[in-house]
Amino acid sequence: MPRRIESLFIPGPAGRLEALLEEPAEGEPRFAALVLHPHPLGGGTMHNKVVYRMARALRSRGAVTLRFNFRGVHLSEGVHDEGRGEAEDARAARDFLAARYPGLPLVLAGFSFGARMALEACAGARRVILAGYPAVYRRHSALLACPLPRIFVHSTRDEFGPREELERLYERLWGPKQIHWIEAQDHFFAGGLDAFEAVIRATGAPPGLC
Repeated sequence: MPRRIESLFIPGPAGRLEALLEEPAEGEPRFAALVLHPHPLGGGTMHNKVVYRMARALRSRGAVTLRFNFRGVHLSEGVHDEGRGEAEDARAARDFLAARYPGLPLVLAGFSFGARMALEACAGARRVILAGYPAVYRRHSALLACPLPRIFVHSTRDEFGPREELERLYERLWGPKQIHWIEAQDHFFAGGLDAFEAVIRATGAPPGLC
């Protein structure tokens, strides 16, 4: 039986949100993962290559994945709201996924801006995967307050999260936490996407499913 791939719209606080739901290639879903895209004003969409790779790696571990476009991106209604409304979008998508697959463990994952939004919507999840977390962004209250295991996956040459700066921030966090450095050319993991996907595949499943 072919895996379910469904293009759909989910209800959001500012109107409907364009989304893509994908089940794993083999077997029933073992957990659910919401995967969030980078900054809309920088061209970020749910089809970003890092987001795509992250979702594919999680599906290989048995996840059903939900990606969606934040408000104002492509067919999603509303307008960009500088992170405030986008955090509400993430919570709405989280709730939709949890209701669609009740009882499955939930993982939140995001790249760059999406990593920040994952932290804003982490309630009820088992872990949060933070790819390319933008350490140059100075407000880290959601990161510091998050009570879940946080898994950082970061390029060694990330211009939005220089290694020394991210390491200083990481040292401030209580556990459980992990950090994985990917040898890559830039924030978008150029030259390192295969290694990036391998790390997500190895670390993304929630405890008990590894």
